[in-house]
Amino acid sequence: MNTTHGTVRRGFEEVRDVFDDIIADSRAGAAFAVVRRGETLVDLWGGIADPVSGRPWSSDTVCVLFSGTKGITAAVAAKCSSVLDPDAPAQKHWPEFRRDDVRVSHVLSHTAGLPYVDGEHDFLDTASAERILANQEPLWTPGTRVAYHAITYGYLADALIRRATGRSVAAHLRESFARPYGLDLYLGTPPEVDARVARLVRAPDYRISTFLQDEERRKIVDRMYGALLGSDEVINSERYRRAELAAGSGVGSARAMATFYDLLAGGSLVPQAALHRATRTWAEGIDAINDRPVHFGLGFELPDPIGTYGPAQVAFGHSGAGGGRHGAWPEAEVGFSFLPAEMRPEDTDDRANRLLAALHACLNHRP
Repeated sequence: MNTTHGTVRRGFEEVRDVFDDIIADSRAGAAFAVVRRGETLVDLWGGIADPVSGRPWSSDTVCVLFSGTKGITAAVAAKCSSVLDPDAPAQKHWPEFRRDDVRVSHVLSHTAGLPYVDGEHDFLDTASAERILANQEPLWTPGTRVAYHAITYGYLADALIRRATGRSVAAHLRESFARPYGLDLYLGTPPEVDARVARLVRAPDYRISTFLQDEERRKIVDRMYGALLGSDEVINSERYRRAELAAGSGVGSARAMATFYDLLAGGSLVPQAALHRATRTWAEGIDAINDRPVHFGLGFELPDPIGTYGPAQVAFGHSGAGGGRHGAWPEAEVGFSFLPAEMRPEDTDDRANRLLAALHACLNHRP
């Protein structure tokens, strides 16, 4: 069953060879796609979509994006930047938000100092999380430190976008991106898509925050992620997929995500000036909680010292827990997406890196 399917354009055979090796060594399936100016250069999939039933990964299989969802949210924020000014205080749109020194840009660039919800709540209940965060004291003066807001990024960004525009991130995705361009992407996945969703499988050694050694800060990480990544049942549940978590419950195909980034980089989804502003540096350094090098625009990840976006010098996108990697190389005019169902730890997972290295080599050798 661990067989590769799909196509590559002539000159991209090296990418297929790498993908073949990845699928042969996988406990669950995956897909990889590359799109350039509307042309599909790579569209590969393989392996098992559901180890319980034995269902193979097929052309129309979709999978949870985890934090790949943040790239969609960042694009929505950029699209709405004429009314959601990054330099404005969050209070401008969210009067109940207590702190007057938190700007929209702090929320989008992971510098707000609100990396977890400090109070009892159901993490799938966004309304209760928003109420707590609106009155929560930041861990540091907003804007002075950067630390990944794994789940709270979504609560905060969605609250601002919804109040500024009257529509949620999920509604913007459906109405501005997915439907007009035929993208197989969802936030609040409808029941009719469930049969196509891959079942997520954690590798035996899967763990999060692999750069972190400090046990006190590990307690913060547990508060950030525990409810989400503590159980296979939660991440594979219909309730999780139905939730509109703008930081992590999106579902889609690699083909759709690669097309999304191709359209985004080409100026079809967001005005170029707004995209340029969102993809310049707004925060970078060593994550104050996770000890990982990070580099953020307004919600987008940017190239970092550990090579998250491969050999390209100019890139933007967002990775996802367990190994997903989605983004664009604007100078090469490509959007790409690696979407695996098997979750592996970041410090040993080289799957996306190998695929991006092969893609870069093929693009540079292409006539």
